[in-house]
Amino acid sequence: MIQEQYVQILSHFPEVKNVSAIETLASGLINQTYKVITATKDTPDYILQCINHHIFQDVELLQHNIECVTKHIRKKLEAQEETEIDRKVLRFLETNTGKTYHFDGEYYWRVCAFIPESLTLEAVTPESAYLVGLKFGEFQAMLSDIPAQLGETIPDFHNMEFRIQQFREAVANDKVGRVATTQSIIEQIERDAEEMCIAERLHREGKLPKRICHCDTKVSNMLFDKDGNVLCVIDLDTVMPSFIFSDFGDFLRSAANTSKEDEPVLEKVNFNIEVFKPFAKGYITSAKSFLTPTEIELLPYAVTLFPYMQAVRFFLDYLNGDTYYRIDYPEHNYVRTLAQWKLYEDAKAHIPAMKAYIEELLKA
Repeated sequence: MIQEQYVQILSHFPEVKNVSAIETLASGLINQTYKVITATKDTPDYILQCINHHIFQDVELLQHNIECVTKHIRKKLEAQEETEIDRKVLRFLETNTGKTYHFDGEYYWRVCAFIPESLTLEAVTPESAYLVGLKFGEFQAMLSDIPAQLGETIPDFHNMEFRIQQFREAVANDKVGRVATTQSIIEQIERDAEEMCIAERLHREGKLPKRICHCDTKVSNMLFDKDGNVLCVIDLDTVMPSFIFSDFGDFLRSAANTSKEDEPVLEKVNFNIEVFKPFAKGYITSAKSFLTPTEIELLPYAVTLFPYMQAVRFFLDYLNGDTYYRIDYPEHNYVRTLAQWKLYEDAKAHIPAMKAYIEELLKA
């Protein structure tokens, strides 16, 4: 039996008819997601989501961004005379009031059309890394001329200067008395802080633009068809203005790590340049049409930026008493910090090789 709560929510989306079942989907760490199954072959299935408004506090802005992005991509696909467009861009349904979300007095809900015969991948291979790079570069390229103004759904999400400010405040406050025993990593973070904040400085100088980026690039945020072809980019909540480094560097922070994010044996944590190469090749192939020389030059910096940033974020949470990230044991955030720092240092050692590879790509 379908719960009355969901029947009431779906009644605000007039397109949804003949619902026969609702299944909870396990994937997704932020929003609660359900598959809405309809009774006949003539009616499509849907995805129902409860938006986590504690993380995305401005739902109106969130949905504005998503609507602008999906409509712009749809127009591009139509102009290119693409086939099966509904499989290549997400489509969100309107409510009776014309909005793409419904507020029930406590929670925010939205519905999008389910894309049948699609699947997500979790494991990163050289082949999937290339396809992800190609598609996210294409995603940025399609949005490079979007006329609408988009806002930050999570303010200062990838702002390194902001993260350093938070880190310094955490050190100064020393809420739980952990500064004395962590001086070594504090000094190392400070040593590289100015270098790692170069993006914000270049932006203020007018030398580095902000673009519309996905800001959560991972292989599981794409839909593939049964033949392994990429259909579309999904999970658009973090689509917002950012530096292109957000999409390039964040993917490699996880995909090119030879071990776990919280690996306690640091010898196992290394940067896998054999994942970097196909991803960079795919990304540059589809994005070089709009990238500036400065953006291209700083792509290796982007690869080092995100493990550095994540090390800072884990560490400031450790200094603040573990209030943000869920931990499994008392030193978990500190272990995460050291693992990310090792990845950062190994990625930094690969900068000459990354630059040489990019130069070769550009000559081809």
